Amino acid sequence: MEHRQRGAGLASLILVGGAVAVLALLGMQVAPTLIEYQAVAKAARRAAEGNTVAEVRSLFDKAAAIDDIRSIQGKDLDISKENDRVVVEFAYQREIHLAGPAWLVMRYSGSSR
Repeated sequence: MEHRQRGAGLASLILVGGAVAVLALLGMQVAPTLIEYQAVAKAARRAAEGNTVAEVRSLFDKAAAIDDIRSIQGKDLDISKENDRVVVEFAYQREIHLAGPAWLVMRYSGSSR
C-alpha cells in the first residue's frame, strides 16, 4: 500500500511567498499616504473654523507643520462659504515609484463638510 503526499509543493510555496512579499512592500509604501490624508482632512476641518481666507490658510499651515504634512499647503486649498459656513476643499496626488518606469499614482480629495 503506497501513500502519496498531499500539500503545497516548493514552487507554489515560493510563488505565494513572493506574492505576499510584494503586497507587503506595496502596503508599507501606501500606508503613510493614507495616514497623511487623514491628517490633511483633520487640518482642513480645523482650518474651517477661520473667518477669512488668510486665517483659514494660516490655520491649515500651522496644523500642517504640527502633523508633518508635505503634500499640500494652505495656498492649495479651495475656500468657499456655504450658508455662512466656511468650507475648505482640497485635492492632491501622491506618486509612489514601484520599479523601472512603473509608478502608483494616488489621488486624494476631500472637504471640511
